[in-house]
Amino acid sequence: MNRPLPRLCNGLLGLCLSLALSACSHEAQQPQLAIRPIQPEAASGYQSKPGWHLQRYAVAAANPLAAEAGRQILQAGGNALDAAIAVQMVLALVEPQSSGLGGGAFLLHWDGVRLDAWDGRETAPAAVDERLLLNEQGQPLEFMAAAVGGRAVGVPGLLKMLEAAHRAHGRLPWAVLLVPAIELAEQGFAVSPRLHALLAADRHLPRDPAAAAFYYPGGQPLAVGQRLRNPALAEVLRRVARHGSAAFYQGPVAEALVRKVQQHADNPGRLSGADLLAYRPLRREALCQLWRKRYRVCGFPPPSSGQLTQMQILGLLEQLPPLERPLEDGAPSAAFLHRYSEAAKLAFADRAQYIADPAFAAAPAGDWRSLLAPGYLKQRAALIGEGSMERAEHGTPGAPLAWAPQADQPEYGTSHISVIDAEGRAVAMTSSIEAAFGARLLSDGGSGLPGGFLLNNQLTDFAFAPRDAEGRPVANRVEPGKRPRSSMSPTLVFDAASGAPLASLGAPGGAAIVHFTAKTLLGLYAWELSPQQAIDLPNFANFNGPTLLEKGRFAPATLETLRARGHQVEEVELPSGIQALQYRADGLHGGADPRREGVVLGE
Repeated sequence: MNRPLPRLCNGLLGLCLSLALSACSHEAQQPQLAIRPIQPEAASGYQSKPGWHLQRYAVAAANPLAAEAGRQILQAGGNALDAAIAVQMVLALVEPQSSGLGGGAFLLHWDGVRLDAWDGRETAPAAVDERLLLNEQGQPLEFMAAAVGGRAVGVPGLLKMLEAAHRAHGRLPWAVLLVPAIELAEQGFAVSPRLHALLAADRHLPRDPAAAAFYYPGGQPLAVGQRLRNPALAEVLRRVARHGSAAFYQGPVAEALVRKVQQHADNPGRLSGADLLAYRPLRREALCQLWRKRYRVCGFPPPSSGQLTQMQILGLLEQLPPLERPLEDGAPSAAFLHRYSEAAKLAFADRAQYIADPAFAAAPAGDWRSLLAPGYLKQRAALIGEGSMERAEHGTPGAPLAWAPQADQPEYGTSHISVIDAEGRAVAMTSSIEAAFGARLLSDGGSGLPGGFLLNNQLTDFAFAPRDAEGRPVANRVEPGKRPRSSMSPTLVFDAASGAPLASLGAPGGAAIVHFTAKTLLGLYAWELSPQQAIDLPNFANFNGPTLLEKGRFAPATLETLRARGHQVEEVELPSGIQALQYRADGLHGGADPRREGVVLGE
């Protein structure tokens, strides 16, 4: 049993009071928050999760320390948005490989009346051009040659987006929401098995001197259970708590970030102080789609491909006759996996052809919803037969556009947070620095103290090859000020008839996010499973190529049947990190992925 830490503001009383007075105009009395961190469980392998049933509010996050921070905020009277901010700040500390101040996020927020999609996606610096990810011979760089260093660092959007969302929806003072992360950064936390394993496996992070000194003391990765303090991050968070996001986007923190990017020894980037000052988060209209005639599934519009692609897959499956047995012995059947893989090929072909930042790439037929139109889906579903189509070509939902399809390339990263508060408000937020440990650059924010935050490599989410052999441009090519295409799929589900909220869910996993979230939706609403049961289902994916099945989770007969239908089948690790919360008549039900450290906490 871990000894509870002291009440949150006891050790930082002066800080709490000064932050609350200087950083907000709320008239409510400063709440006395308490944080009682519990240490993360082992994440190696598959750790069964019990599923959770709560009555008033719930927080699902990728690390127990972060979930506990959110729970404490809700307990103190904060709302879902307040809790999500506190969770994210702690994730920046305890799960630095996945998200943090140096990255971006997409946030869906339901306030009981209005649904907003807050876009904190990174942008390309003003000095880049479409050849950014090519070598001197004009050929695409190897992924790590582009990702490691300053070249692929985009303008971080997380803090400005969260601040803007808080101004619109927050209840507790901004400064209070950062105190859990400040406290943990000062006092330290026990390194989790997952963080240790990822540090041990990464060859590139130790190349950064600051990261090597902080994460590899004595040349070895931090041990499981070793207490890690991060005074540099604590100092950055204090500044942001006092002065808002301006403390990050200008002044010493911004200057240190720019130096780190521009002065990289062998792979410098082009991000500037002017880029940081120019960044603006966007408040977009959520993209909602009717599914199974009963559910209104809402997600993020472009530059995310997540909602469009997952709903294309699910919509294509709806066009086909129902299967008698989509599940067999607790796993998706071969008949279902065949159909799903074919639908995924069709959807990912359209994704590669069309989806990009809408400020730079027009939607087919002038509306992204053309990709989800029933007539178009019916036309595309007719291409699904009894055998594998091997590789799909994109469709044409309207007048042809002069884009070249984007070539296949890897995608990584991310963490997901779902929150439902006592008044039924809901948040689904997916955040990222792209690859594990991002660009492998640790910035101390100009403090000179140990630690800090990692920078993203999100520009590798653009197409490495900006044009095809005929010179046609790829919609998702690099351009100044552009937001790279993403797969992040924060999702909120509503009852189509009453409008009542039904669920909040999402996942990390690069392009596989689409499949992890689609699987969970199918489990919840096609197969009537609990959130935990839906998350526990074996993972499966297809990106318009081989059918990928989670290693060791499917019967040999399933693989044989798929191969007999012409599928190239590969068993691989598909380590999702799905979080899901569901409103039910008897309260809130939650699930967290057994493949990672996440939990659901609440009351």
